[in-house]
Amino acid sequence: MTEVTNESGYDVDGEEFADLASYVLAEMRVHPRAELSILLVTADVMAELHERWMDEPGPTDVLSFPMDELRPGRDGEEPVEGTLGDIVLCPEVAAAQAKTAGHSTVEELLLLTTHGILHLLGYDHAEPDEEREMFALQRRLLLTFLAGR
Repeated sequence: MTEVTNESGYDVDGEEFADLASYVLAEMRVHPRAELSILLVTADVMAELHERWMDEPGPTDVLSFPMDELRPGRDGEEPVEGTLGDIVLCPEVAAAQAKTAGHSTVEELLLLTTHGILHLLGYDHAEPDEEREMFALQRRLLLTFLAGR
């Protein structure tokens, strides 16, 4: 179950983000009742969170806060029910990144949502091999989601 809360002032379709989350979680074999919260905030709020939790100044695009440390399901195993965690997005930062990347703010926010979910599932991109794996997976998940719409 995904809850989307928009406190950013940007006009976004919360249902699209909930649909994306449901798709990604199903593809990653996470329990269908796993709880996920997606929060869109202003740059000021994101800057406060970024400094408080990452000890870095200024706003960032996405922060992930895992709860029960759920992991992707494995073949032959039943997925575990629980709380996946929270993803916080900053549309203002995403808009600037989208302009540089040559796509829409919504596409960037959907990419960041996918990225955030993968972080909640234990993926990281600190090392080159991890980055290749995570970014290829997020690209595949987002593109197959968008193709199915």
